[in-house]
Amino acid sequence: MKSKRYYLACDLKDDPELFETYKDFHKNVWPEILESIKASGIEQMEIFNIGNRLFMVMEVNDSFSFESKAESDAENDKVQEWEALMWTFQQQLPWAKPGEKWMLMDSIFKL
Repeated sequence: MKSKRYYLACDLKDDPELFETYKDFHKNVWPEILESIKASGIEQMEIFNIGNRLFMVMEVNDSFSFESKAESDAENDKVQEWEALMWTFQQQLPWAKPGEKWMLMDSIFKL
C-alpha cells in the first residue's frame, strides 16, 4: 500500500497553563485513542506547535478516508470523550466553519 500525507492545523486557547496540560495529555494518549487512529489507516501522526497554533502531519494508507474516520469516531464513546476533553483546550481557526476543528492545509510550495 502506498501512503499519502495530510497536513492540518488547529489552535489552542491562548493560556499557557492549558497548553501544558494539553501537552501532558499527548505524552500519555489513551490506548483506545491510539487504537482508533491506527485502525482508521493512519500509520504515522505527529503534532507540532508554535505559540498557540498546532500543526499535524498524518501519513495514511489507502484504506484511510476522513469520512470513514468521522463515522467510526462518532460511534466510539471513548473517542467522543477524548475529543470533548481536547476541545476544552482547542479553539477553531478564525476562518473555520461551525464545528470544524482540525483543518486541512494546502500545499503551496515543494522543492
